[in-house]
Amino acid sequence: MHYLDWFAIGGYFILLLGLGFYKSSKKGNDSDFILAGRKLSLPGFIATLVATWYGGILGVGENTYHYGIQTWFIFAFPYYVFGLLFAIFLAPKIRNLPHHSIPDHFRKHFGHNAGIFSAVLILFLASPAPYILSFGILLQHTLGWNLLPAILFSTIVSLIYIWYGGFRSVIRTDILQFIFMFTGFVFLLVFSWNYFGPPKKLFTELPEHYFDPTGGNSIQYILVWFFIALWTFIDPGFYQRTAAAKSPETAQKGILISIGFWFVFDFLTISTGLYAVAILPNQTAAMAYPELAAHILPPFVYGIFLIGLFSTIMSTIDSNGLISAITFGRDILLRVQQKDEYGKDETRYIRKGLVVMAIIAVLLALSIPSVIQLWYVIGSIIVPGILLPFLMTFTQTKLNDGKIILTMILPVIIAIFWFFYGHFSGHYPMGIEPFYPGLIISGMLLYHFSEKDF
Repeated sequence: MHYLDWFAIGGYFILLLGLGFYKSSKKGNDSDFILAGRKLSLPGFIATLVATWYGGILGVGENTYHYGIQTWFIFAFPYYVFGLLFAIFLAPKIRNLPHHSIPDHFRKHFGHNAGIFSAVLILFLASPAPYILSFGILLQHTLGWNLLPAILFSTIVSLIYIWYGGFRSVIRTDILQFIFMFTGFVFLLVFSWNYFGPPKKLFTELPEHYFDPTGGNSIQYILVWFFIALWTFIDPGFYQRTAAAKSPETAQKGILISIGFWFVFDFLTISTGLYAVAILPNQTAAMAYPELAAHILPPFVYGIFLIGLFSTIMSTIDSNGLISAITFGRDILLRVQQKDEYGKDETRYIRKGLVVMAIIAVLLALSIPSVIQLWYVIGSIIVPGILLPFLMTFTQTKLNDGKIILTMILPVIIAIFWFFYGHFSGHYPMGIEPFYPGLIISGMLLYHFSEKDF
């Protein structure tokens, strides 16, 4: 670490906290704290949606280092498809509804208890723990910190301004982080190109399996990741930004433009990941990006790239941290105590949730072995239980509390048992991944319980 790198990184954190606390106060109504008053502009929408989508950047580098362009087919293309469908079919409807969260959807459509149970599932989807771990590992690797203080620093610096500014603070800091994440990876690609040669040289220097869409895995495995991308439909970050947009048109257009930025950023990350394999073939896969940067970037530019990595991860930590706080504090704790249509003192409960979820996230971060494996497990288990019931909220089909909760919980239980059976036996029953039986059971239960056709 050159002193110019330290200068750049120190300046970034000062600027970040300044933006996070800018015009923030403990005062303000609940809608302002949760959805920025539903006045999110198109540039802010794009910046915050794009920035929050790549919190597992070290996992992207790790997968690319092992499997090459397969990363695009499991972590990129499926999300373009479902992001497009979300923009066309769901975004305008969500923006025109008065709800603040996905549990509000369930509560209004199915009943009070269904709203609370859906919030429990959303907690698993929105936990910032894997990204806090990623940031802690990155600080440990690049700055030489011990893991525990690195994780504590990651948590505090990424969440402290949320206490005061809520979603407005997230938007302001995401705009800054959006700029740095693209700048950092553009620098890394340019210097890799200059150091090694043009991208076409990678095709002749790297083994063929790096350019196999499956990466040597089965088609079923690739398809599971494709279906896990259905996560997009029930991603609380997508929902929050859509509900906060100035208009349905802003939400729809913002998602479509964001897909274009995702494509560009995926090109940057996958191509630099392949350069990492070619230039440094014997390194720790999860550290592919920082090791490559340390090897080829000059002082200050290296610091800017590290800021890009920090920005990519921190933008997801603060977003998921706020959503987790809203889910726990407002959609569970408050709803258990108040059954009226609109809770009172929602912001106060959200701040309580922020403290509780921050502590839980730190504990989880210290016990999570792999971000990619966590994505796979959560996606395979939780998504089948909540996906179809959520889509049902946009139809006229009604189910009572008991039936819809059973429809959510039984697929999750089956997927859990399926997963553990495969984990301990070494193979899944009939070779079928756990995502499929969970989703099939959910569909069968909904068909059986439905009072009307879709």
